[in-house]
Amino acid sequence: MSNKRSAANVQIAAKIQGGQPIPAAIQAVKAFKGPRFDQTVEVCVHLGIDPRQADQQIRGSISMPKGVGKTARVVCFCQSDKIDEAKAAGAVEAGGEELIKKIQGGWMDFDVTIASPDMMRMVSKLGRTLGPKGLMPSPKAGTVTADVATAVKEYAAGKLEYRNDDGGNVHCVLGKMSFSDEDLIENYEHFMSMIEKAKPASSKGHYIKKCVVSGTMTPSVLVEV
Repeated sequence: MSNKRSAANVQIAAKIQGGQPIPAAIQAVKAFKGPRFDQTVEVCVHLGIDPRQADQQIRGSISMPKGVGKTARVVCFCQSDKIDEAKAAGAVEAGGEELIKKIQGGWMDFDVTIASPDMMRMVSKLGRTLGPKGLMPSPKAGTVTADVATAVKEYAAGKLEYRNDDGGNVHCVLGKMSFSDEDLIENYEHFMSMIEKAKPASSKGHYIKKCVVSGTMTPSVLVEV
């Protein structure tokens, strides 16, 4: 970010006092001076969970009602009779042993992996390759499913995986700066509703502690929750 742009954004940020209702927060993020490309708008919530406890992990997948302005490259691990179906749904590659060997050979030109349950024993060979990159298929994220064609279609169209980090934060994309305020707000409300429903039964005290929205190259704005 240029020094001139940074200085302008510091001045704008200084005028924003405390948590803002989401419509005002979105307007504030859009008011920051940014580069010419269409920035991604993100939300981050800090939750009152203990990330060390297995029963307090927050993880899943979400399809935003207004989309997120991007698509994903999906590969599908499936039996031979499902390959054509998976590719028709949008998979850039599909198959079993040959696909696994291709990835073991260094091919990583994809963003999401989908697998049918009967393929997971085979896919486990890729644990050391896919695991560190967060690309292992998971039942909790909806990426291990018998209905691979539907999963491929949803993820190729921008369905997102989310999970808490070690600090108890959950990040998610809301869309692009070019989206209307109304569309970003609708996506935000859909995300927050999902977060509220995901509250672990064992989580005590205040659950949603803090929430901010920001652009790729902007300061964050505190949201009133």
